[in-house]
Amino acid sequence: MLTIFKRELMAYFHTPIGYVFIGVFTALSGIIFYLSNLSTLSGELLIFLSQLTLLVMLLSPVLTMRLLCEERQRRTDQLLLTSPVSLTRIVLGKYFAASVVLWIAIALTNVCTLIIALYGQVYIGEWFVGYLGFTLQSMGFLALDLFVTGFTKNQVSAAIVAFAANFMLWMIDLLADKVSVTAIADALRFVSLYDRYEPFILGQLSYASLLYFVTLIALCLTATVRVMDARRFSQGGAA
Repeated sequence: MLTIFKRELMAYFHTPIGYVFIGVFTALSGIIFYLSNLSTLSGELLIFLSQLTLLVMLLSPVLTMRLLCEERQRRTDQLLLTSPVSLTRIVLGKYFAASVVLWIAIALTNVCTLIIALYGQVYIGEWFVGYLGFTLQSMGFLALDLFVTGFTKNQVSAAIVAFAANFMLWMIDLLADKVSVTAIADALRFVSLYDRYEPFILGQLSYASLLYFVTLIALCLTATVRVMDARRFSQGGAA
């Protein structure tokens, strides 16, 4: 797994993808911070983090679009699928490499936290809860995007499909507010990454939401392994 992790992480920075993602994420975060905090003289860190959710939804497909599709485009997927490394380690190596790039981008937003601390008050507990929830939610998007891109054959379609999956989650959140049947609305909110993040926005450490995010990530990664296993089986049968 470590070899896969190092290879994928280096690939992000041997190509423009890693730099573009971090640069665009940081620049747009700065704009959001200016509009929501500086221009209004607001010291609300949690509100700032909540507004970054849409940014993650839009940009996370950039990190996952190449992880599985590039292997198929270069026709190295057969070597990877038949290597002695288990599929679980392959998926985890790729996922954690993308996660590190995401963590770097998230860490850079703490420049905004520093500005708030210089001119206002930042509470350590609030900071910890806010960033914990935001990071887990972002990693949930990343795991979901990695899973759905396993069904695509090129990077463009992978990015489109991943964005569509993220957009569907956003629509589920909006749809829940419009559904009059309580049971259906509750079910929609249960799978909503946004509603699960709401306690963190309020400064509350929700163990139920923590469990949900961890479970979602584990399920998506497990499903990705199953998709790759099915592809290996079909290629073996075709051979």
